[in-house]
Amino acid sequence: MRIAIGIATRGRAGILGHVLRDLGRQTRPADRIIVCHVTPDDVAGCEAVPGVEFITAAAGLPRQRNAILDAADDCDVVLFLDDDFLCAPAYLAVTEAAFAARPDMVVATGTVVADGANAPGYSLEEGAALLAADVPPADAMATAPHFNGYGCNMAFRMDVVRAHGIRVDERLPLYAWYEDIDVTRQLGRHGAILRLAGARGVHLGAKSGRVAQVRLGYSQVVNPVYLARKGTFPWNHAIPSAARHCLANFARSLKPEPWADRRGRFRGNMMGLWDLLRGRAAPERILEL
Repeated sequence: MRIAIGIATRGRAGILGHVLRDLGRQTRPADRIIVCHVTPDDVAGCEAVPGVEFITAAAGLPRQRNAILDAADDCDVVLFLDDDFLCAPAYLAVTEAAFAARPDMVVATGTVVADGANAPGYSLEEGAALLAADVPPADAMATAPHFNGYGCNMAFRMDVVRAHGIRVDERLPLYAWYEDIDVTRQLGRHGAILRLAGARGVHLGAKSGRVAQVRLGYSQVVNPVYLARKGTFPWNHAIPSAARHCLANFARSLKPEPWADRRGRFRGNMMGLWDLLRGRAAPERILEL
């Protein structure tokens, strides 16, 4: 089995370099490591890491991940990692064994030991300490059905990707809120989506390189509705998701966290709702905000 690790990156060269070097700890090395960046600054200093291939694409997570899928045409599995995700040493070994044991599995997503995405985030040192302190389960090969793959660490069976022309939706620009749900639910029509207990890691949740928060707020409302209309996200998930984010952003805008622009997000939420009422809502509208 040939396994590629694919990392789409923008504006986090320092963190990316550490993540790439850390992948050298895998007990089962990747056959290929493909990094897709936008500008040379995105990978400054990373070229010295051996065994890494660098490709370019236009800005936007879906475009960059599609470029990786195209580049990895000789691989059986592509594991997408965020550029701020630290893997436990057995991550790839567990992933390979799971794909071999479950021919019906089309998407594997790991177990996130700690996630800084909805928190201030973790430093590289904090992430490494959290991972070192983690105690893996007794049954490292345990799996459980999962609704979708989580974008910071999700692996695709490539023969299914190729057979059905699966692509990451490029109508979801920039940060591409819920692109992981969309693409993995597409794959899930052809097999199982499973969470792997023994494939473990820490998502640092770095705040550098993120989109403006008004854009994020707009996507939190418009993208779920767009995906529900498309058929990859059930309406009974889409409406509660949009409502939950609107309420959370409004409530926390009164006393926002230092690391989150809740007022900006809520303003984006309201703009998205207004566009939906006017019939003008589209994921690409964030490019105009």
